[in-house]
Parts: sequence; structure tokens; C-alpha cells
Amino acid sequence: MTFCLGIKTKHGLIGLSDTRITSGNETTTSKKVYVVNKKKHSFFVMTSGLRSVRDKAITYFTEVIEQQDDQFNKLYKTVNELGKQIKRVAQEDKDDIEQSGLHFNLHAIIGGQLQEDQEPKLYLLYPQGNWIEIRKGTPFVIIGNTGFGNPVLRRSLDYDETLEFAIKSAFLAFDATRISSNDVDFPIDIVIMENNEYIIKETRFEHNELVHISDFWNSRLKKAVADLPTDVLNKAFQSKEAQIDER
Repeated sequence: MTFCLGIKTKHGLIGLSDTRITSGNETTTSKKVYVVNKKKHSFFVMTSGLRSVRDKAITYFTEVIEQQDDQFNKLYKTVNELGKQIKRVAQEDKDDIEQSGLHFNLHAIIGGQLQEDQEPKLYLLYPQGNWIEIRKGTPFVIIGNTGFGNPVLRRSLDYDETLEFAIKSAFLAFDATRISSNDVDFPIDIVIMENNEYIIKETRFEHNELVHISDFWNSRLKKAVADLPTDVLNKAFQSKEAQIDER
């Protein structure tokens, strides 16, 4: 499993991915975000799914980018190309993968801004090669282990928030997943693109750099629970006398 998150606000994009790879009883670390930075032409790709499918699709996609990237002037065209390469891998490997008892699965988050995009764009690409654009109504998308981070983001994040607020929410969504699942962990890679800068800023964070934030959040959560205005719940301790069945 994995955790990859993309956020779009009116100020730009945030991407966060963990690096844990679990194969049977073995655990390793591998980068899950692929970045292209060129003049007025920058984007990132984050993936979840079978590593063999991911590696092959990204290898094919990288070759196309090296040879034809200048032909893509809007990000959706780049997304279409990655979808094409995923379908190519499916044609080559899907039957063998599924005969071995595995599920052909590769989701991708693609974010960036190319020269003719009016603003940074964010997309979710499905294993079948089709995609949706992430917009202000629900300004984030998670792939991989989705269940634990969603509540944090739904409670905290709006499209109008600053990127500074968004990166805090992104970390808390990751942290909620990390402490609830043993297949998501540090280090994490964070990418940022601000509106019309056409540059992806990429940073890796280790556990020891961010553990104080987790500790702070845990202590604040405990205090918030203790301070909840829950007098009405005391009715549960004042219920009518229990009816004892003496039969």
C-alpha cells in the first residue's frame, strides 16, 4: 500500500507521498514522485499500485517525455500520454499478472502547469487510462491508503486556504494514515507549485524532522477531547434504574 495526496487551492498545488514499499515480509524505501521542471513547463506524477506496473509504465512514459515533451502544451495532454503508457503495460502484462492472483492496478496523481494552461492543474488517472480533474468542490485526492486521511482533509481543507495551511493539512492526513497503517511511513516527499511560477519545489522530510508536529497534534487532540462541551452526554450515566430480569 502507499499514501499519495494531491491538493489544489486557489494559490497553487501541494503533493505529498510516502516512500514505503512492502513486498511480503520485506520493507524498502522508494521514491514515488516523478518531477519534470522546464521553462514554463513543469509537472509531477505520483503513483500507487503494483510496483512492477508502476516502474514499467513510468519507464515508458519517461522515454516519451525525453523525446516528445515539447509537443505537450497543456497538462491534460501529458495525462493522456501517461494513460496511453499504462494501457500499453496492461496489454503486455495484465493477463499474466491476474493469472498469478494479483490485480492489475495503477492510479496516478498528476499536477502541474504547462505553457498554455491558465493555472496549475491537478488530475487523477485511473488504471483504465481515463481521468478526472480535481477542482474546487473537493480540492484534494488521495490514492493508495485513502481511509484515514480523508476525514482530516474534509474537516479542515477548503479551496480558498493558503498553501501554508494546505501543507499542514496534508501532513496531518499522512500522519493519521501512518499511525493507523503499518505499510505507510517516512520519509515523505513534498512538492509545491505556486500559481504561474512554473516550478516544482521538491523536498524530502525524515521522521526526526517532523515528529514534534505529531507530538504537538496528539497533545492538542487529547486536550480538545477533554474540553468538549458534552454535558448532555452525562445523561448516559443517569439512566433510569435498570430492569433486572429475575427469571
